[in-house]
This record gives sequence, structure tokens and C-alpha cells, in this order.
Amino acid sequence: MTFFRFEDPWFLLLLLLFPILVMRERKITNTINYSSLASLKLASQHSSKIKAFVPIVLIYVAIVLFIIGLARPQEGRKRTEILSQGVDIVLAIDTSGSMKALDFKKNEEPVTRLSVVKDVVAEFVKSREMDRIGMVVFGANAFTQCPLTLDQNILLSFINKLKVGMAGDATAIGSAVGISARRLKDLKSKSKVIILLTDGRNNSGAISPLQAAEIAKTLGIKVYTIGVGKRGKAPFLVETIFGKRLIYRNVDIDEKVLNEISKMTNAKYFRATDLKSLQDIYKQIDLLEKSEVKILDHSEYKELFHFFLIPGFILLIIEIIFSNSYLRRLP
Repeated sequence: MTFFRFEDPWFLLLLLLFPILVMRERKITNTINYSSLASLKLASQHSSKIKAFVPIVLIYVAIVLFIIGLARPQEGRKRTEILSQGVDIVLAIDTSGSMKALDFKKNEEPVTRLSVVKDVVAEFVKSREMDRIGMVVFGANAFTQCPLTLDQNILLSFINKLKVGMAGDATAIGSAVGISARRLKDLKSKSKVIILLTDGRNNSGAISPLQAAEIAKTLGIKVYTIGVGKRGKAPFLVETIFGKRLIYRNVDIDEKVLNEISKMTNAKYFRATDLKSLQDIYKQIDLLEKSEVKILDHSEYKELFHFFLIPGFILLIIEIIFSNSYLRRLP
């Protein structure tokens, strides 16, 4: 990566004196002395103005170039070398129909569980600049929405596009863990982590959650699990023949299985019942799985001051020669 900088930028403050110099020069050039009226008649008014103006411009441009040269402009080249690997993380996010529940609030307004999850997960991703992160989406089915990547912008765009029901309305927790583990198994990294977020119990998929957890354990993958939603009945906005109505349904989270998955893989289970608790959970996981990435910056600088000082001297010499020959003023 290349960049431009001034080693001594304080010299550039001298440029602020130019308005004063210009005003002073205007006062001086308001009156021009001639030795006789005959000289005045011989001199062209237009050519006289040019002859008076050109030396001033040459001097001012030369001074500007000198000031820039004194500020020591430099072209830099920066190379970053990562000396150790970060954490590889797969975000397994439930998009089943129950994620439509309106038991969370944002700015004092009720919002769906998925809406809050998207915001909190996006903030978590932004805090993990040196980690490869991918995303698995699950409902009745589970699939990779985004492979592991260091490109945060791509992952954030996928998070923003998450919608309830995009993988079906049921909940395949075992499939989600299995596909996430498959994404991580061949990667070489300091630590491999799955963060599984759900608001239900496993009722779909060809593999059970505990079987998938056993696979993750064998591969040395930690599975942090998060149960989302308040206990008891949750409000849902549904279409009826009378228009949109709020109805309340039981949404059962299988906390026992989620807790067992985390214990088996040497991780933790968390329960989020509101926005703040969900934010705190991701902060805790962020601290538990902190990357110890060592970065070595190599910077090289090339001096550019001579590109300004040399033209400045040339202009000054031209001004001296012209002022004493072609542009010489009448006495």
C-alpha cells in the first residue's frame, strides 16, 4: 500500500502568510515612479503590467515550492505481515418461522427476534477484523450462506439479507452444527468456533444435535449456543380476515440440549431475553475467543523534497535573469 505524507508539516503554516504578502505587494504597486513623461509615453500600459506581474508570480511560486520542500514530502510504502493466525468462526443463525416473534424491543418499539439478531451479529463481526468468519443459515434445512472470509463487507451484506423462513419454518439444529463443522474441519487455525443461535428445538434434519456436537468435539471445534426469546408465550403479528392481529404462541427452546452441546465441546450456553442481554452475550464470547494476532508493519519512505526545491531554484534564477534583462523595469 502506498501513501503520501509530510515529515515536517508545520512548515506548511508559512503558506498562511501569503495573503499578507499579496496585500503588501498590491499597495506597493499602486504607484509607479517614472523618471520622465517621455518614458511614460514610450511604455505600453499593457506590457508594463505584464512586466510587473511576471516576476512577482515567479517569486511567489518559488516560495511555495520552497515551503513544500521544507515540509519534506514523502512517498511511503506500507506492508503488513500477519505473524499468527486468528480464530475461525462460523455463525449458525436460526431463520425459522418462530424468529418472527415480537418479544424484543429496539428504540422502545417491538421488533422481530431476527431483526435484533442481525444488528447484534453485525456489530460482533465488525469487532473481529483479523478472524475468518462464515455464516450458516438454518430452518427446516441448513446451508452455507457465506463461506469463511476476511472480507467483512461481504459477510455484512449477507447478514443484512437474512429473512425469516429463507431456510424453511422448522428447526434443524443438528444439521446446522454438522454443516458448520464441515466448513471448519480442514482449516488450520489457532481456534475453531461455532456460535449457534436459535429460538426453538430440533424438529428437522437427518442428524441429531448431540451427534453433530460429537463430530464437532472430535474435530476440536467449540460450539457456543445461544437461546433467544423470552420464556412463556411470545407475540406474533399474523394476517387474519380482520386484518393484522397480534396473537400469542408458546415457543419452546430446548435449553437442555443446547447446554449439552456446549458442555460437550468445552464451550458455554447463553440465554438472551432482550437486546442488552444478547449484546452482552456476544461481548462475552468476543472476550472468551480473543484473537492473539501479531502484526508486523514494514514502512519505507522515499524523499520527494527535491521535486519541489529544484523547480523553486530554477524559477528564482529565471526571475533574477528576466528582472535584469527583458523584464527590467523602467527607472
